[in-house]
Amino acid sequence: MGPDDKVVHDAPLPPYRQLAEILRARVQRGDWLPNRPLPSELQLAGTYDVARGTVRRAIGLLIEDGILFTVPHRGTYVSERGHKRRPAPREG
Repeated sequence: MGPDDKVVHDAPLPPYRQLAEILRARVQRGDWLPNRPLPSELQLAGTYDVARGTVRRAIGLLIEDGILFTVPHRGTYVSERGHKRRPAPREG
């Protein structure tokens, strides 16, 4: 987690949207790899001090965007499409 990975409960942006952006950033920076599971909803709720319903709504947004997908009775996973690979460094 980075220093800005906090949900601010009295911010104008709803907590589920803040959390969705945090999770999106974590996927994009490679904290979670494609086809690997995210922590459980309960773990994410505890980590970010939000309700489980907030986690579900945030995950739902990222599923709609194609960044995450769910496998019934298994959990939520990062999609290949959602993971941005970092470009290889140029040799100069």
